[in-house]
Amino acid sequence: MPVHHSSSGYETGAGAYVKGRPGYPAEAAVWLRDVLGVGPGRKVLEVGAGTGKFIAVLKQCGGEITAVEPVAGMREQLVPAFPDITVLAGNAESIPLPDGSVDAVVCAQAFHWFATAAALQEMRRVLKPGGRLGLIWNVRDESVPWMAELTAITDPWEGDTPRYRTGNWRRVFPAPGFETIDERHVRHAHVGSPDDVIVKRTMSVSFIAALPPDRQAEVERDTRALIARTPELADRAEIAFPYETVMFAYRKV
Repeated sequence: MPVHHSSSGYETGAGAYVKGRPGYPAEAAVWLRDVLGVGPGRKVLEVGAGTGKFIAVLKQCGGEITAVEPVAGMREQLVPAFPDITVLAGNAESIPLPDGSVDAVVCAQAFHWFATAAALQEMRRVLKPGGRLGLIWNVRDESVPWMAELTAITDPWEGDTPRYRTGNWRRVFPAPGFETIDERHVRHAHVGSPDDVIVKRTMSVSFIAALPPDRQAEVERDTRALIARTPELADRAEIAFPYETVMFAYRKV
């Protein structure tokens, strides 16, 4: 499957991605251990690992971690940050691992990019019998008025970029060889300066980072203007960017 053109934004925007994207709530580690069976003596593969935002959560659980990431700019951030894990170039439809070699496969903030039957069967191929597949996303909470305004600034630029919120990723389920075993939703927030958690977050969006410089500058101006006119954001050293973390788990059958 060819990589969508919007993913080119990750080559140039990897640095902003590191600062602008949230980590994951404590419940994510509980989910990894209790539902996906990640832990000491187990092998886990993250597909689409990006800069390694989720690797820190995997490391809390223990076990042997392998990361597959197709974008070179992301791997350049990932390798020095986590020198003790195996990082491989590859993609969801061509995973450079043997059949039945991992206990769990996880996709954090990524599955919507490669939600195809071929990718699911490739992930199933590398899973051991009874192995688990976990999908997790941090989703912006647009019930907050200023968050809805931020979406109105960015979404006109999205085009046909794959995103969790469209729900298109769900079309590949139910999938042959997998059964659904778990779904959970928890509240989460990214706390930090408005510049980091709003501006850098916005500029790290794939289809924004792929825009020409003048269009990126327009988005950044509009985003900073939103911060300046919003009382709960303006002149604050620290704010909370609200998310809902969603988790889905499947078993290889």
